[in-house]
Amino acid sequence: MSKLKLKFATLLLLFGFSFGMVTDVTANVLPEQTTTAQAATLSASQKKQITAINAGLSSKQKAAKNWIAKRESGYRYTARNGNCYGRYQLLKAYLHGDLSAVNQERTANSYVAGRYGTWTNAKRFWQSHHWY
Repeated sequence: MSKLKLKFATLLLLFGFSFGMVTDVTANVLPEQTTTAQAATLSASQKKQITAINAGLSSKQKAAKNWIAKRESGYRYTARNGNCYGRYQLLKAYLHGDLSAVNQERTANSYVAGRYGTWTNAKRFWQSHHWY
């Protein structure tokens, strides 16, 4: 990435904060990146289970799910924000005491299917409201 793009993104971000606006400037300037650090902490069994849970999702749905995960938690299964927890910032009550990555994936799919129908619909809602 060029230094000019980074400086431009930094300038826009500082400008946005100075007016009380929190905007995702980097989304339009920097390329989308995924992180493997979180995946490295999962066991082979967990990875296999998560793959099975998401097997029914199309690539478009998986991309929308990852998009939401990036914005909600930076892909972290241990992210916390008040009563919300994990990669998809689900209410802890939805997780029923099981904060595991596998349960988060299963519960997130169930939540989105019930509320929005699809992950792409959830992403569309998130883009309008900055939550889902």
